[in-house]
Order: sequence, then C-alpha cells, then structure tokens
Amino acid sequence: MDLELLRTFLELNRTRHFGRSAEALHVTQAAVSSRLQSLEEKLGVTLFERNKREMRLTPEGARLIPHAERQIAGWRAARQDVGSRDGSAQLVIGGSLRLWDVLIQRWMHDIRRAYPNMALIAESQSPDVLTRQLIDGRMDVAIMLEPAQLETMHVTEVASLSFICVTSRKNLAIDDAFGPDYVYVDWGLTFGLDHRRAFPDAPESITRVSHAKIALEYINTVGGTAYLPLKMVEKDIEFGLLHRVADAPVFTRQAYATYPVRSSRMDLIQKCLTLV
Repeated sequence: MDLELLRTFLELNRTRHFGRSAEALHVTQAAVSSRLQSLEEKLGVTLFERNKREMRLTPEGARLIPHAERQIAGWRAARQDVGSRDGSAQLVIGGSLRLWDVLIQRWMHDIRRAYPNMALIAESQSPDVLTRQLIDGRMDVAIMLEPAQLETMHVTEVASLSFICVTSRKNLAIDDAFGPDYVYVDWGLTFGLDHRRAFPDAPESITRVSHAKIALEYINTVGGTAYLPLKMVEKDIEFGLLHRVADAPVFTRQAYATYPVRSSRMDLIQKCLTLV
C-alpha cells in the first residue's frame, strides 16, 4: 500500500476539505482527489460521502482509520529505528492532555538531556487513544491519571500531584470561591467525585476547561479561581500574581506510567521513568 495514499486519506479525514488537505500536504487539489480515488479503487469501497456542503466518512472509511494510523506509525518507527544515530535507541512516549504541561513536558526535556542521540517521538492524546496505541505497539510508554487496567500492561505510579485552589483575588475565603468567576478544570472522574464531596452545595461552574494551561492563562488574564497543580502555580504565588484560597482542601492525584509487559525496550523505558 502506498503510504502517501494513506496520509492523504488521514489528512482528508482531519480537514474534511480538499483545498486545506492539499495545502497541508503541499500538493494540488487534483492530486488529493486522484489519491483518494486511487485508494478507493484499491480497496473497492467508498471512503467518503461527498457533496457540495460536506464530506462525511463512510463506515468503511471509519474502519480504515486505525489501520492507516498503524501503517503510518509503523513506517515512522522503522525509519527512526534504522536511521537512529546510535544504531538502536528509540522511544515513543505519550501522555494525556491534562498532564502535558504539568508533568510530561519536563519529562521529555529530561529524557533528551539524558539521551542526546536517541530517536524520541512524543505525542499528547486522550487516554483511550494512548491505550490503543500501546496495545497496537505504536507507543512504548504513556503517562495518565486514570489508566486502563490491562493484563498485558504494567501500570506503575510515577508521580503524586497536589491540586490547590488559587485565585487572582486577595484574601478570598472558601465560602466565596464558587461564584461566577470559578473555573472548573476537568482532572478526571476521581477528581470530580472528590470535588463534589468536598463542595456538595457549590453551583455548577459556568466556565469549564479541560487543560490546566487554559485555566491558568484565563485567571491570570480575566481573573478568577481554579484548582491547579501546586508545581504549576508556585512561582505565580511567590510573585503575588495568584493567591491560595484560605481553608480550601488540597486534592491529591497519582500519575501512572503504562507500558507493555513484553517490550524489547523494557530496560530503556524503566530508565526513562526514573527521570519523571
């Protein structure tokens, strides 16, 4: 199978637009159309339902996506492996979006410092995508808050994170924290349950975000209150940009590394996890 056909298919699925796909792939729209037609002819199916207003993935197209992703990732891994500057070292790491700025970005930097010549691929994905990539062998190790418990995977605690309630307002008491400017950060199901138990009478927040960096930028610019990781806001508190909410409870969550029980890179994975 021509990998360019699969790349074009995946780009079309992302943009649902021939012109934007052509621009991203640095080819003409005619080339994109020709590649899609060629792929459909090879498979004997229609991958997109197309009309003037929209492109919709067919059931056959939806089933092709994971196969196309595996083919592309497999070739990328092979190319990295064969072309690695030290002849062997390569690692594909991943992390949930919630943890990237809090933990994984620094981990990636530390891995690069420890292994300057290693081929390193890093991806930020949702937990379900990370799990699928681990199972398919397209990823070596991923760090998540709530990993799936699978017999084929090691799950190891690698960090403990403390979440504190911070605000842009001085001397804010906990009883006044859950007003219109409270920003609820989605730290997963366990955090949500703990939050509800701690504040059973708190109204639903009118501002909800899924990423710590979004919340931090928001309350530093617009003003407000949110639960954020202590490590992320220490400097802001030190410089007086943010303030801890008096008497607010601290929530603790664990971050876990997940990696295959059987991996040819087991030694390298475990060495890199010591850097978290």
